[in-house]
Amino acid sequence: MDKSHNLQAAVQGLHLARSLADTLQIVAEGVVTGLGYELACVNLVRPDGDLVVASFAGDSAAEAQVTGRAGSRASWERRLGMGESWGDLVFIPHTEGWVLDDDVPQWYTEGPAPRFEDEWHPSDRLFAPMYTRSASGASHGELLGVISVDRPLTRRRPRPDERRDLEEYAFQAAIAISNARLRANMQRALVRQEREQQALRASEESFRQAFEYAPNGMAIAELGGDQNGRILRTNDALCRMLGRPASAMRRYAFSDLVHPEDIGTLLRTSAEGGRVELRLGRRDGTFLWVSMRNSVVADEADGPRFLLTHVEDIEERKQREFDLAHRASHDALTGLPNSAELHARIDARLCALREHGSHAAAEGADDPYLGYADQAATFHTHVWAPVGDDKTHGLAVVFFALRDFKAINTRFGHDAGDGVLVEVARRLSQAVRDGDTVARYGGDEFVVLADDFSPADAHAAAVSMQSRIHLPIPLGDQTVRMHAGVGIAWAQCGTSPGDILRAARGFAS
Repeated sequence: MDKSHNLQAAVQGLHLARSLADTLQIVAEGVVTGLGYELACVNLVRPDGDLVVASFAGDSAAEAQVTGRAGSRASWERRLGMGESWGDLVFIPHTEGWVLDDDVPQWYTEGPAPRFEDEWHPSDRLFAPMYTRSASGASHGELLGVISVDRPLTRRRPRPDERRDLEEYAFQAAIAISNARLRANMQRALVRQEREQQALRASEESFRQAFEYAPNGMAIAELGGDQNGRILRTNDALCRMLGRPASAMRRYAFSDLVHPEDIGTLLRTSAEGGRVELRLGRRDGTFLWVSMRNSVVADEADGPRFLLTHVEDIEERKQREFDLAHRASHDALTGLPNSAELHARIDARLCALREHGSHAAAEGADDPYLGYADQAATFHTHVWAPVGDDKTHGLAVVFFALRDFKAINTRFGHDAGDGVLVEVARRLSQAVRDGDTVARYGGDEFVVLADDFSPADAHAAAVSMQSRIHLPIPLGDQTVRMHAGVGIAWAQCGTSPGDILRAARGFAS
């Protein structure tokens, strides 16, 4: 699993904890299991402003040494104001370690002195501050805590992309901790409400205050009867979230507002508990990702029961998750699907091929594939095609291998080479039909997946795309022409994506 997948898994794990204590421990463990560090601890801001070591991961001896110890706010602010700023991160190299004579809890690691410039030193310190989201729109809210990390598995100071991953993780950790605190507060409020049933009037006022002024959306809906699920009451936060006035909200049930693709998710959610993530419709026609939690409350002893729904805006987190998933499955330079995503798409479509196409390929000869070359074409195109009826249609895998691409890098530089790859990706993307896939398979290799192609269709399309690649590409005051070898294979049910791609690649070489 690559680092993008590790980061994605670590971030998703942050939002699965059931309590604040679990969340804090998952934050520390996620740094060790997902981000490539041997040690990590979470220093949490207490109500008095000082920071206490709330969780630790990676070393039981160091954990016993520092967990539960507190450092003054002044000492922490001094640390976060010194050293090197890596975006939101703060790095204090060992050369400045002599000034770290304060009450901040820390552990001591042993190891040899660095042998080269960017090697990690046992006394290096790296901090990732966590901030609450600011309601004023400023870049940071209040300091929530600080994640301390040590001993990168690479034994080197983190690269820029590794620093960005740690920044992103600290941002997500702050959201998870804030939400865990909010859930804990709401749970405590509900427990208090149960214990105060005898003082019903005071309890109702307490609930009204929590409901009306909760920072997240709240709603009360009917439970059971002919009007089951109809919204009876909403707070201001939910009305602002969806851009709908309270009077309009009372005309709906949540099933009326949910995205059509998420209606099954809503219906599968138990009315008496559970958490679900889905999209709710705004007044302007757009949809917002939210997290919904349901609980059942009684109006009075043995009286009517209602559904209390807590709605949290998770649009920003979901978009970040989608971005992480996209980074894991797409090439960073061209934006095209990468080789892993290409294998997955071929595998998903192998057994969806038309049955007559598979039978025609299987019945044509002992070898279900045949290679040929079109000598009449302007370019020499090798094709791996099903034997038999030329009208057979299937999933064509068209492989393009650029010729002499290394010469571009050597002569014009790697930036120019990257520009050539981006231009080739653009031309191929413009040449295919809606629904076809263009992927970057390797450094100078591209693959097109095209459904419902006959051998003649595939060959004509390959020659056309090859011609587009050959058109001049401007590089400063000069132009270059790229040539590409082409190989075509047909995806057959029962054949692995790797075998198909290797065959097409062999013809393109």
